[in-house]
Amino acid sequence: MTAAAHPLCGVRAAIIDLDGTMLDTVPDFHVAINRMRDELGLPSITAEQIKNMVGKGSENLIRSVLALDHDDAGIERHFTDAMDAYQRHYLAINGHHSTLYPDVAAGLAELKLAGLRLACVTNKPLAFALPLLKLKELDGYFDVIYGGDSFPKKKPDPMPLLKACEFFGLPPAQVVAIGDSSNDAEAARAAGCPVLTVPYGYNHGAAIHETDSDGIVDTLLHAARLIGMHNKPAEPV
Repeated sequence: MTAAAHPLCGVRAAIIDLDGTMLDTVPDFHVAINRMRDELGLPSITAEQIKNMVGKGSENLIRSVLALDHDDAGIERHFTDAMDAYQRHYLAINGHHSTLYPDVAAGLAELKLAGLRLACVTNKPLAFALPLLKLKELDGYFDVIYGGDSFPKKKPDPMPLLKACEFFGLPPAQVVAIGDSSNDAEAARAAGCPVLTVPYGYNHGAAIHETDSDGIVDTLLHAARLIGMHNKPAEPV
């Protein structure tokens, strides 16, 4: 493939995922979920169990957690109480146990320096995402932040990514999505956006190499440099 034909050529904006891409939030989930389970009289579960459930929104997460102990009828019977307890506990500790992945701030800064506009699009509810990004001093990098409750559909549906493209006033081919899971890649492919994936996040227990993307990047800084490499001005002849 020639450089001129590379999917990253002409990119002018980036849509970046949150959990598993910018922040390791599993420690927050671990604390909040086990406090919720304790309220419901259920035993604690491990962070590794939770890691494979993260990424498809809070409702899916809580249903998956309840499915460890209940059949479908039991899940529905306990869902409201479990969700209420989880949200209460998560808001109390949101960001207190999570950590930035390497070179996240440096990568965001380099993307901005290169003139790219940035959106954070996450399946995390906005009530969780906004204070978390603020606490970690990441909110100022983004032109817009969309959560899992911002639209009727969430990733892997393309709707949130298409809404971000509309916000930028750019065609999807000029907006790269960067994430850690098949959710991000499937949403990007359906929207018509190029997509880069990081190898360290929460891809539902599957290897990221099995996910269809335009490249795997070690960090957001690596992503910024790769995008920059494909968008350098032509050398004068």
